Amino acid sequence: MTYATVLNGPERRRRWSEEDRRRIVQAAFSPGAVVADVARRHDVSTALIYNWRKAARGAGGGVKFVPAVVADRSEPLSITAASSAPAIVVELAQGARVTIGAGACPALVTATLRSLRP
Repeated sequence: MTYATVLNGPERRRRWSEEDRRRIVQAAFSPGAVVADVARRHDVSTALIYNWRKAARGAGGGVKFVPAVVADRSEPLSITAASSAPAIVVELAQGARVTIGAGACPALVTATLRSLRP
């Protein structure tokens, strides 16, 4: 009697190159992307994509805390200077910069800073 083995579904313990991992993680976390859709398209577990992202961040590309710098001013800002001078400047790793003015409403500041979270 002869036996035949039929493999149905994805092969176990596949090996992904670093370039493939980077490409899949980048596609999964690009604006408007859904991780589950990208995982299905590449036949990868969503948990594996999250693990790859966590490992990439741990390799030095993650978010880091930096000390806040407070400028010491002997005179208070005038109303016109306060409205034109930036109160918060956030520099992102890709070189982009977000500037929030001193006159911005708290709800706008909160929404802006929350949108910068990965």
